[in-house]
Amino acid sequence: MALSEKQSRLCEENETDFSNLSALFLNCTLKPNPNESHTETLIEVSQSIFEKNQVSTEVIRPVDCNIAPGVYPDMTEHGFEEDDWPEIQQKVMDANILIIGSPIWLGEKSSVATKVIERLYGYSGNLNEKGQYAYYGRVGGCLITGNEDGIKHCSMSILYGLQHLGYVIPPQADAGWIGEAGPGPSYGDEGEDGPVGFDNEFTQRNTTFMTWNLMHMARMLDQSGGIPAHGNQRSEWEAGCRFDHPNPEHR
Repeated sequence: MALSEKQSRLCEENETDFSNLSALFLNCTLKPNPNESHTETLIEVSQSIFEKNQVSTEVIRPVDCNIAPGVYPDMTEHGFEEDDWPEIQQKVMDANILIIGSPIWLGEKSSVATKVIERLYGYSGNLNEKGQYAYYGRVGGCLITGNEDGIKHCSMSILYGLQHLGYVIPPQADAGWIGEAGPGPSYGDEGEDGPVGFDNEFTQRNTTFMTWNLMHMARMLDQSGGIPAHGNQRSEWEAGCRFDHPNPEHR
């Protein structure tokens, strides 16, 4: 994805080392590869900024995977024959930054995004080495696209879910694009004056802010060793024992 002159200049002028960080995008489109995803077209803007600053990135479309519904880390232990989520979960845990991308349908995030957050929730009862919930020390954000109102509503739902699980949400951690209400071109479609949305100042500005804020916050957490472990250790509420029940209802 080609960045604008302003976006490129910000990357060129950066003097901060982000090279030890990694970012994972979960594109919760309903379209399997190799179908075009407008959400992924917006993701590519953020991904390009990350990569210009030596942050390693990966984009996964969960719809391409066989992800069982449920709120346990591995649903093959709970009646399902197959479940690709444990492999994705490992990638989530290996990443400093998690960005959930979603289209808007009926004013809501996609069904795939809902399933992804449920599966993330299923791991949230695990603890890190400090006795905190497992996602502590990681940073989250989201990107939304669609042809109907709902950017802020979908972002509110996704970011609330991530922070409740333990992710740190920096300022301006969401961005999105919506076209004219009703049928019409989506983000990245060819329009009369070029690809639709590429010149939208609101979308490009907020996507840029989100990406830089995620990098800054992830670097701060990495350098400080995560969230200080005082007053927030689940282990202190379990007589010092590891709380390993996978069902978040028992958190």
